[in-house]
Amino acid sequence: MPETRERIIDVGDLEPNFRNEILAEPGGERFMRCFSCGTCVAGCPVAGMTEKYNPRRIVRMALLGMRQEVLASEFVWLCSTCYTCYERCPQDVHIPDLMNAIRNIAVREGHVPPAFRQQAELLRDHGRLYEITNYENQRRQEAGLPPIQERGDEVRRILVRSGVLEEVES
Repeated sequence: MPETRERIIDVGDLEPNFRNEILAEPGGERFMRCFSCGTCVAGCPVAGMTEKYNPRRIVRMALLGMRQEVLASEFVWLCSTCYTCYERCPQDVHIPDLMNAIRNIAVREGHVPPAFRQQAELLRDHGRLYEITNYENQRRQEAGLPPIQERGDEVRRILVRSGVLEEVES
C-alpha cells in the first residue's frame, strides 16, 4: 500500500484574503466558479506527466488561503497553456488565465523561477535567448547569410520600461 504523507496546516498561517487578491488580478475573475470537479486534471497533459501540477489542488489551496505555499511553489509555473482545461471546464473557469494571475502575484512578490531569471539575463545581455558568437556568424557568412548583430540595448530598454529587469534582478 502506498505511503501517504499527512501534513498539518496551522490555521494561523492561512490568509483568507488571498482569494480576493486573485479575483482582483486580470485572469482571476472566474476563480470562485470552480467546484473541484476534476475535469481540468483529467485532460491536462502536464498533470499526466507529473503529480506536481494539479489545477484542482492549486485552486483548493488558493481558496483555503495557503498564499505563501502557492506563490512560492514551482507548480504554478508548470501550466503549458494548452487550453484543454479551458475548453472542457463545465463552470467556465479559465485555468490558464488563473495560473497567469497567480504567477503575476508571485512575480510581484519576488518568486521567479531560476529558469526565467536566466532567460531575462540572456535577453538583457544579448537581446535574445541565445548568444550568437563569432563562430555562428562565420557559419552564417559561409552559408551566404548576413551576420547577426547583438541588439541588447534595445531589448534592455524594453525590459527596463516593462519592469521585468527590476523583478528579476531583485
